[in-house]
Amino acid sequence: MTASLRAWAEGLLACEAAVELLIGHRCWLDREDFLALAVECLDDGVRPMAALGWAAAVTALDTDRLPCSGSDAQMLRLAAGIAGGVPVDLGDALSGLDRHNAALVAAAVVHAAGHPGLAAWPTDTGIS
Repeated sequence: MTASLRAWAEGLLACEAAVELLIGHRCWLDREDFLALAVECLDDGVRPMAALGWAAAVTALDTDRLPCSGSDAQMLRLAAGIAGGVPVDLGDALSGLDRHNAALVAAAVVHAAGHPGLAAWPTDTGIS
């Protein structure tokens, strides 16, 4: 799934950043309910891709179709805000993040801002 999402996001810095944020967070892409509600598999005849429906994911979160912890909700909202133009209250979304998640968010913001070479992704995520 990660390779398919990366292929879909390739070349769109904000989308790349948001996808890497979800990959590094290690929660949402392992959940069948999330995948069914928010991910569409695509085939362009060259390589498999998977597109994320950011607004659909947040709507499912808001309507209790994706029960989760507070930090999992924060990370999904932040990713959707970075990539999909979904409004996010940064005060609520950033408050109380642990060190790992805060580092992921910081790297995603730097990447999305147009400085992918400066993004310091946590080394234990497999993100380069």
